[in-house]
Amino acid sequence: MQRDPRKRLRRLLVGVLLPVAWACGGSTFPDGWAYPETDRPVTAARGMVVTTDVLASQVGLDVLQAGGNAVDAAVAVQFALAVVNPEAGNIGGGGFMVLRWSDGTTAALDFREAAPFAATRDMYLDEAGEVTDASVVGHLASGVPGSIAGMWAAHRQYGTLDWADLLAPAIEFAEGFEVSPRFLGSMEEGMVRALSRFPASAAQFLPRDGQPPLEGDTLRQPDLVRTLRRVQDLGPDGFYRGETADLIVAEMERGGGIITHQDLAAYEAIWRDPISFTYRGHTLISMPPSSSGGATMAEIANILERYDVSEMGWHTPESIHLYVEAFKRAYADRNHYLADTDFVDVPLERMTSPEYAAERARTISRTAATPSLDIGPGMESAPPEGQNTTHFSIVDEQGNAVAVTTTLNSWYGSKVTVAGAGFVLNNEMDDFSARPGTANQYGLVQGERNAVEPGKRMLSAMTPTIVLSPDGSLRMVTGTPGGGTIITTVFQSISNVLDYGMNAAQAVNAPRVHHQHLPDQIFYERGGLDAATVRALESLGHTVEERGGMSGDVELILLEDGLLTAWSDPRRGGRALGY
Repeated sequence: MQRDPRKRLRRLLVGVLLPVAWACGGSTFPDGWAYPETDRPVTAARGMVVTTDVLASQVGLDVLQAGGNAVDAAVAVQFALAVVNPEAGNIGGGGFMVLRWSDGTTAALDFREAAPFAATRDMYLDEAGEVTDASVVGHLASGVPGSIAGMWAAHRQYGTLDWADLLAPAIEFAEGFEVSPRFLGSMEEGMVRALSRFPASAAQFLPRDGQPPLEGDTLRQPDLVRTLRRVQDLGPDGFYRGETADLIVAEMERGGGIITHQDLAAYEAIWRDPISFTYRGHTLISMPPSSSGGATMAEIANILERYDVSEMGWHTPESIHLYVEAFKRAYADRNHYLADTDFVDVPLERMTSPEYAAERARTISRTAATPSLDIGPGMESAPPEGQNTTHFSIVDEQGNAVAVTTTLNSWYGSKVTVAGAGFVLNNEMDDFSARPGTANQYGLVQGERNAVEPGKRMLSAMTPTIVLSPDGSLRMVTGTPGGGTIITTVFQSISNVLDYGMNAAQAVNAPRVHHQHLPDQIFYERGGLDAATVRALESLGHTVEERGGMSGDVELILLEDGLLTAWSDPRRGGRALGY
């Protein structure tokens, strides 16, 4: 029997309200997805891999069981996702890795794409100064890919198994894998039209006379096989130099892009110091710029630390109001101050400090929403001024933890497949401020600091995060795709555990809300708020809107009483596997 999502059940746990069966099959999205009944996570004693695709999760688990560590598994998973999850998994994009080793070592690896050296500040404006779609679709939308360099850097620093062995599963998949419903979920009519514009994309992904494969078909990608074998044999030289580089540059020249051999040869992944802060006595370790995730989430957490939201209850008008007011202020600072720290001076220490959060919190009213137009960047003394992605979380038998978020930006990135090489190029150039003060495809209105510059890395919202218990032991590994919603989704997955005592499945399944300063609206997932809560938020002055589709794809591992527990977000249908 279906239940009305407006009457979803709640139960009392450690004195606070928790969701048990929000909707239980009653709140169904257009594609048939419903809030799941299950709240029982996958458990394991030794190692865990959680990704958006069961084939990739199995590859990672096989690596762990063969004696590899979490980084070995991450490399194998990254390449597997580039084949079986081509709308977001990639070798033509980039991303971020956060790791915490069992000896306490922490590190953050930035393999974000970079602007080509020929890029110019106004390259996406027409003669009238208006923003064009050239940063979203086509050859000019692509930054220099970083994924291969990132995986190579991680493996050289921490890997133990042979590089070539870690690529072998991806090559096998590229030779042919059975198409699943999850894969076909990206092939809606508009996407088919977009891919059809580019012959190599149509040939690779629309093999049935210009239409996608059917469930159960075997998708074969021979050009990608050859590219992966070059990377298997030569490492990054098999991508940034030689035949693959020649194919990328030829594709650029054919379509009016600007990536050159010089751009490819100069690209490097960069090790950076993670952003670290505390919330409810736990230490959170996340990405620094060129990701905005860690700093923005630190400001949100530091503001909400001042309130006992657990006493207010989960998803009550009072708790949502405070979340949203914290989100607004943190995103206002994110959009104004944050950018590639190799190019601009960013006030990270102040933005992530409890003292600054206290200043921001003093401007919050408990009884009325603050209009976003009244919330500007808060550090006046500071220097003047991505949606398809995928995340995976891994913990190995030694307790080493890796969180990786990687992206092409939109589904299938720029929609351009490199002819003869078999992979899609990103459209990450849209994450720059094409014209400061104008929204990008995710509605993020960003500032001058994130303007296009040659060699610069565009600002990202990706937020791979590791959480430590008060005693310093590993507690949680989490992250998600979702463009501008990534930061708020990751924070809610953490808060669901630390504030409301949820287990891994409950924390991931729970409906989500989002606010990013502009537009001045609370977005919530379909069926995620009941009518009374919406009315109460509106009475506080909030504009509340039910969003289309789903928010994020969280892949979460949680340690409970010495046992690994995990859940892969059912919104896209991945899998947690452990042993």
